[in-house]
Amino acid sequence: MATLVAPVQHSHIEDAKALYKACKGWGTDEKAVISILGHRTAAQRQQIRLAYQNLYQEDLVKRLESELSGAFEKAVYRWILEPADRDAVLANVAIKKACPDYHVIIEIACVHSPEELLAVRRAYQLSYKLSLEEDVAAHTTGDLRKLLVALVSVLRYDGPEINARLAKSEADILEDAIKNKAFNHEEVIRILTTRSKAQLMATFNRYRDDCGTSITKSLLREGDQVNEFAAALRTAIRCINNSNKYYEKIIRNAIKGAGTDEDALTRVIVTRAEKDLKVIKEVYYKRNSVTLEQAVAKDTSGDYNAFLLTLLGKAD
Repeated sequence: MATLVAPVQHSHIEDAKALYKACKGWGTDEKAVISILGHRTAAQRQQIRLAYQNLYQEDLVKRLESELSGAFEKAVYRWILEPADRDAVLANVAIKKACPDYHVIIEIACVHSPEELLAVRRAYQLSYKLSLEEDVAAHTTGDLRKLLVALVSVLRYDGPEINARLAKSEADILEDAIKNKAFNHEEVIRILTTRSKAQLMATFNRYRDDCGTSITKSLLREGDQVNEFAAALRTAIRCINNSNKYYEKIIRNAIKGAGTDEDALTRVIVTRAEKDLKVIKEVYYKRNSVTLEQAVAKDTSGDYNAFLLTLLGKAD
Protein backbone atom coordinates (compact mmCIF):
# COMPACT_ATOMS: atom_id res chain seq x y z
CA MET A 1 0.00 0.00 0.00
CA ALA A 2 2.73 2.40 -1.04
CA THR A 3 2.05 5.90 -2.36
CA LEU A 4 5.27 6.11 -4.38
CA VAL A 5 4.64 6.28 -8.13
CA ALA A 6 7.70 4.87 -9.91
CA PRO A 7 8.27 3.64 -13.47
CA VAL A 8 8.94 -0.04 -14.05
CA GLN A 9 11.48 0.83 -16.72
CA HIS A 10 14.00 3.61 -16.27
CA SER A 11 17.59 4.39 -17.23
CA HIS A 12 19.66 5.00 -14.12
CA ILE A 13 22.42 6.40 -16.34
CA GLU A 14 20.09 8.95 -17.91
CA ASP A 15 18.72 9.80 -14.46
CA ALA A 16 22.26 10.37 -13.18
CA LYS A 17 23.03 12.63 -16.15
CA ALA A 18 19.81 14.60 -15.61
CA LEU A 19 20.65 15.09 -11.91
CA TYR A 20 24.16 16.24 -12.81
CA LYS A 21 22.66 18.77 -15.21
CA ALA A 22 20.17 19.91 -12.52
CA CYS A 23 23.07 20.67 -10.15
CA LYS A 24 25.47 22.13 -12.71
CA GLY A 25 26.26 25.84 -12.92
CA TRP A 26 24.54 28.62 -11.04
CA GLY A 27 21.46 27.56 -9.16
CA THR A 28 19.81 24.18 -8.91
CA ASP A 29 16.87 22.81 -10.87
CA GLU A 30 14.91 21.56 -7.84
CA LYS A 31 11.95 20.52 -10.00
CA ALA A 32 14.17 18.12 -11.92
CA VAL A 33 15.51 16.65 -8.68
CA ILE A 34 11.96 16.09 -7.42
CA SER A 35 10.66 14.68 -10.70
CA ILE A 36 13.44 12.08 -10.80
CA LEU A 37 14.11 11.08 -7.19
CA GLY A 38 10.50 11.49 -6.11
CA HIS A 39 9.51 8.78 -8.58
CA ARG A 40 12.17 6.14 -7.98
CA THR A 41 12.16 3.11 -5.68
CA ALA A 42 14.92 2.43 -3.16
CA ALA A 43 16.59 -0.02 -5.55
CA GLN A 44 16.35 2.47 -8.43
CA ARG A 45 17.77 5.27 -6.27
CA GLN A 46 20.78 3.15 -5.39
CA GLN A 47 21.35 2.39 -9.09
CA ILE A 48 21.31 6.13 -9.78
CA ARG A 49 23.82 6.78 -6.99
CA LEU A 50 26.19 4.15 -8.40
CA ALA A 51 25.81 5.48 -11.94
CA TYR A 52 26.45 9.04 -10.76
CA GLN A 53 29.57 7.95 -8.90
CA ASN A 54 30.88 6.06 -11.94
CA LEU A 55 30.13 8.89 -14.36
CA TYR A 56 31.38 11.84 -12.30
CA GLN A 57 33.56 10.34 -9.52
CA GLU A 58 31.38 12.18 -7.05
CA ASP A 59 28.93 11.12 -4.35
CA LEU A 60 25.43 12.18 -5.38
CA VAL A 61 24.33 12.44 -1.74
CA LYS A 62 27.11 14.91 -0.93
CA ARG A 63 26.39 16.90 -4.09
CA LEU A 64 22.72 17.23 -3.23
CA GLU A 65 23.59 18.21 0.34
CA SER A 66 25.65 21.08 -1.01
CA GLU A 67 23.04 22.16 -3.59
CA LEU A 68 19.85 21.99 -1.52
CA SER A 69 18.93 23.55 1.81
CA GLY A 70 16.53 23.53 4.73
CA ALA A 71 13.77 20.98 5.22
CA PHE A 72 13.86 20.11 1.51
CA GLU A 73 17.53 19.11 1.70
CA LYS A 74 16.94 17.00 4.79
CA ALA A 75 13.98 15.22 3.19
CA VAL A 76 15.86 14.46 -0.03
CA TYR A 77 18.91 13.31 1.92
CA ARG A 78 16.88 10.87 3.99
CA TRP A 79 14.93 9.68 0.97
CA ILE A 80 17.97 8.86 -1.14
CA LEU A 81 19.65 6.70 1.52
CA GLU A 82 19.18 2.94 1.70
CA PRO A 83 16.27 2.27 4.11
CA ALA A 84 18.49 0.65 6.77
CA ASP A 85 21.06 3.47 6.48
CA ARG A 86 18.27 6.04 6.78
CA ASP A 87 16.92 4.45 9.95
CA ALA A 88 20.44 4.33 11.39
CA VAL A 89 20.71 8.08 10.80
CA LEU A 90 17.27 8.70 12.32
CA ALA A 91 18.21 6.64 15.38
CA ASN A 92 21.53 8.43 15.81
CA VAL A 93 19.95 11.88 15.52
CA ALA A 94 17.27 10.89 18.05
CA ILE A 95 19.84 9.51 20.51
CA LYS A 96 22.21 12.46 20.29
CA LYS A 97 19.61 15.15 20.97
CA ALA A 98 20.10 17.09 24.22
CA CYS A 99 16.96 15.28 25.37
CA PRO A 100 17.00 11.94 23.50
CA ASP A 101 13.85 11.28 21.47
CA TYR A 102 13.19 7.74 22.66
CA HIS A 103 9.92 7.58 20.68
CA VAL A 104 11.91 7.35 17.42
CA ILE A 105 14.04 4.52 18.85
CA ILE A 106 10.91 2.63 19.94
CA GLU A 107 9.31 3.24 16.55
CA ILE A 108 12.28 1.74 14.71
CA ALA A 109 12.47 -1.23 17.09
CA CYS A 110 8.75 -2.04 17.20
CA VAL A 111 7.41 -1.27 13.72
CA HIS A 112 10.13 -3.07 11.77
CA SER A 113 10.24 -6.80 11.17
CA PRO A 114 13.03 -8.65 12.99
CA GLU A 115 15.11 -8.80 9.80
CA GLU A 116 14.61 -5.10 9.10
CA LEU A 117 15.70 -4.21 12.65
CA LEU A 118 18.76 -6.43 12.26
CA ALA A 119 19.65 -4.57 9.05
CA VAL A 120 19.35 -1.22 10.89
CA ARG A 121 21.62 -2.47 13.66
CA ARG A 122 24.21 -3.57 11.11
CA ALA A 123 23.99 -0.23 9.28
CA TYR A 124 24.38 1.62 12.60
CA GLN A 125 27.55 -0.28 13.45
CA LEU A 126 29.00 0.37 10.00
CA SER A 127 28.24 4.10 10.12
CA TYR A 128 29.02 4.93 13.74
CA LYS A 129 31.56 2.24 14.76
CA LEU A 130 29.54 1.13 17.77
CA SER A 131 26.34 -0.79 18.29
CA LEU A 132 22.88 0.78 18.42
CA GLU A 133 22.21 -0.84 21.80
CA GLU A 134 25.53 0.51 23.12
CA ASP A 135 24.64 4.04 22.07
CA VAL A 136 21.10 3.77 23.45
CA ALA A 137 22.49 2.55 26.78
CA ALA A 138 25.00 5.41 26.92
CA HIS A 139 22.30 8.06 26.50
CA THR A 140 19.54 6.72 28.75
CA THR A 141 19.25 5.65 32.38
CA GLY A 142 17.25 3.48 34.72
CA ASP A 143 14.13 1.60 33.66
CA LEU A 144 13.91 3.45 30.36
CA ARG A 145 17.39 2.17 29.49
CA LYS A 146 16.33 -1.41 30.33
CA LEU A 147 13.31 -1.15 28.05
CA LEU A 148 15.02 0.56 25.10
CA VAL A 149 18.13 -1.63 25.10
CA ALA A 150 15.95 -4.75 25.20
CA LEU A 151 13.74 -3.46 22.36
CA VAL A 152 16.62 -2.67 19.99
CA SER A 153 18.47 -5.90 20.85
CA VAL A 154 15.67 -8.42 20.43
CA LEU A 155 15.26 -10.74 17.44
CA ARG A 156 11.59 -11.63 17.81
CA TYR A 157 9.96 -14.70 16.37
CA ASP A 158 8.05 -13.45 13.32
CA GLY A 159 5.50 -16.21 12.79
CA PRO A 160 1.69 -16.03 13.05
CA GLU A 161 1.23 -18.66 15.76
CA ILE A 162 -0.33 -17.61 19.06
CA ASN A 163 -0.86 -19.32 22.41
CA ALA A 164 -4.25 -18.30 23.83
CA ARG A 165 -3.45 -19.60 27.32
CA LEU A 166 -0.21 -17.61 27.38
CA ALA A 167 -2.06 -14.51 26.14
CA LYS A 168 -4.49 -14.84 29.07
CA SER A 169 -1.77 -15.31 31.70
CA GLU A 170 0.34 -12.43 30.40
CA ALA A 171 -2.68 -10.16 30.05
CA ASP A 172 -3.29 -10.84 33.75
CA ILE A 173 0.33 -9.93 34.55
CA LEU A 174 -0.01 -6.65 32.64
CA GLU A 175 -3.34 -5.88 34.31
CA ASP A 176 -1.87 -6.37 37.79
CA ALA A 177 1.19 -4.26 36.98
CA ILE A 178 -0.94 -1.39 35.67
CA LYS A 179 -3.36 -1.52 38.62
CA ASN A 180 -0.41 -1.37 41.01
CA LYS A 181 1.32 1.27 38.87
CA ALA A 182 4.31 -1.08 38.66
CA PHE A 183 4.94 -0.15 35.04
CA ASN A 184 8.63 -0.91 35.36
CA HIS A 185 8.07 -4.45 36.61
CA GLU A 186 10.59 -6.80 35.01
CA GLU A 187 7.76 -9.02 33.76
CA VAL A 188 6.25 -6.11 31.81
CA ILE A 189 9.59 -5.46 30.12
CA ARG A 190 10.09 -9.20 29.48
CA ILE A 191 6.69 -9.58 27.81
CA LEU A 192 7.01 -6.52 25.57
CA THR A 193 10.57 -7.25 24.50
CA THR A 194 10.55 -11.00 23.88
CA ARG A 195 7.16 -12.08 22.54
CA SER A 196 6.30 -12.13 18.84
CA LYS A 197 4.08 -9.36 17.51
CA ALA A 198 1.28 -11.87 16.85
CA GLN A 199 1.46 -13.13 20.45
CA LEU A 200 1.55 -9.60 21.84
CA MET A 201 -1.49 -8.57 19.80
CA ALA A 202 -3.35 -11.61 21.18
CA THR A 203 -2.33 -10.55 24.69
CA PHE A 204 -3.46 -6.95 24.12
CA ASN A 205 -6.80 -8.18 22.73
CA ARG A 206 -7.29 -10.44 25.74
CA TYR A 207 -6.49 -7.51 28.03
CA ARG A 208 -9.17 -5.42 26.30
CA ASP A 209 -11.72 -8.24 26.54
CA ASP A 210 -11.05 -8.78 30.24
CA CYS A 211 -10.73 -5.14 31.29
CA GLY A 212 -13.20 -3.49 28.94
CA THR A 213 -10.62 -0.98 27.71
CA SER A 214 -7.40 -1.00 25.74
CA ILE A 215 -4.08 -1.38 27.50
CA THR A 216 -2.89 1.99 26.14
CA LYS A 217 -5.92 3.75 27.64
CA SER A 218 -5.29 1.99 30.94
CA LEU A 219 -1.70 3.19 30.94
CA LEU A 220 -2.85 6.72 30.15
CA ARG A 221 -5.43 6.63 32.95
CA GLU A 222 -3.31 4.95 35.61
CA GLY A 223 0.05 6.46 34.71
CA ASP A 224 1.10 9.95 35.64
CA GLN A 225 1.04 12.20 32.55
CA VAL A 226 4.70 12.97 33.13
CA ASN A 227 5.66 9.33 33.71
CA GLU A 228 8.25 8.90 30.99
CA PHE A 229 8.37 5.13 31.33
CA ALA A 230 4.59 4.72 31.03
CA ALA A 231 4.69 6.94 27.93
CA ALA A 232 7.44 4.73 26.45
CA LEU A 233 5.33 1.63 27.10
CA ARG A 234 2.34 3.23 25.35
CA THR A 235 4.48 4.07 22.33
CA ALA A 236 5.82 0.52 22.09
CA ILE A 237 2.35 -1.00 22.39
CA ARG A 238 0.85 1.37 19.80
CA CYS A 239 3.67 0.65 17.34
CA ILE A 240 3.21 -3.10 17.74
CA ASN A 241 -0.58 -3.10 17.82
CA ASN A 242 -1.46 -0.63 15.05
CA SER A 243 1.44 1.26 13.50
CA ASN A 244 -0.80 3.01 10.96
CA LYS A 245 -2.82 4.72 13.71
CA TYR A 246 0.43 5.54 15.49
CA TYR A 247 1.85 7.24 12.38
CA GLU A 248 -1.39 9.13 11.75
CA LYS A 249 -1.11 10.68 15.20
CA ILE A 250 2.55 11.58 14.63
CA ILE A 251 1.57 13.45 11.45
CA ARG A 252 -1.45 15.08 13.11
CA ASN A 253 0.66 16.36 15.98
CA ALA A 254 3.37 17.52 13.56
CA ILE A 255 1.08 19.86 11.65
CA LYS A 256 -1.47 21.01 14.21
CA GLY A 257 -1.24 24.38 15.89
CA ALA A 258 1.38 27.02 15.17
CA GLY A 259 4.47 25.86 13.36
CA THR A 260 5.31 22.49 11.84
CA ASP A 261 7.41 19.67 13.26
CA GLU A 262 9.21 19.13 9.96
CA ASP A 263 11.43 16.35 11.31
CA ALA A 264 8.44 14.24 12.36
CA LEU A 265 6.45 14.96 9.18
CA THR A 266 9.43 14.16 6.97
CA ARG A 267 10.23 10.99 8.91
CA VAL A 268 6.79 9.46 8.46
CA ILE A 269 6.36 10.35 4.78
CA VAL A 270 9.89 9.38 3.75
CA THR A 271 9.98 6.09 5.68
CA ARG A 272 6.45 4.92 4.79
CA ALA A 273 6.05 6.08 1.15
CA GLU A 274 7.24 2.70 -0.15
CA LYS A 275 5.42 0.69 2.51
CA ASP A 276 1.99 1.64 3.89
CA LEU A 277 1.55 5.39 3.46
CA LYS A 278 -1.65 4.84 1.45
CA VAL A 279 -3.21 3.18 4.51
CA ILE A 280 -1.93 5.96 6.77
CA LYS A 281 -3.55 8.49 4.41
CA GLU A 282 -6.88 6.65 4.75
CA VAL A 283 -6.60 6.60 8.54
CA TYR A 284 -5.74 10.31 8.51
CA TYR A 285 -8.79 11.19 6.40
CA LYS A 286 -11.09 9.09 8.57
CA ARG A 287 -9.78 10.81 11.71
CA ASN A 288 -9.59 14.40 10.41
CA SER A 289 -12.10 14.66 7.52
CA VAL A 290 -9.39 16.23 5.34
CA THR A 291 -6.93 14.51 3.02
CA LEU A 292 -3.31 14.28 4.06
CA GLU A 293 -2.33 15.98 0.80
CA GLN A 294 -4.52 18.96 1.68
CA ALA A 295 -3.09 19.14 5.19
CA VAL A 296 0.51 18.96 3.97
CA ALA A 297 -0.14 21.49 1.20
CA LYS A 298 -1.58 23.92 3.72
CA ASP A 299 1.20 23.50 6.28
CA THR A 300 4.33 23.44 4.07
CA SER A 301 5.68 25.46 1.17
CA GLY A 302 8.15 25.60 -1.70
CA ASP A 303 10.26 22.67 -2.84
CA TYR A 304 9.76 20.88 0.47
CA ASN A 305 6.01 20.99 -0.11
CA ALA A 306 6.36 19.75 -3.69
CA PHE A 307 8.63 16.87 -2.69
CA LEU A 308 6.37 15.63 0.12
CA LEU A 309 3.30 15.81 -2.11
CA THR A 310 5.17 13.83 -4.78
CA LEU A 311 5.95 11.08 -2.25
CA LEU A 312 2.29 11.14 -1.20
CA GLY A 313 1.40 10.19 -4.77
CA LYS A 314 0.12 13.53 -6.03
CA ALA A 315 0.33 13.85 -9.81
CA ASP A 316 2.97 16.26 -11.11
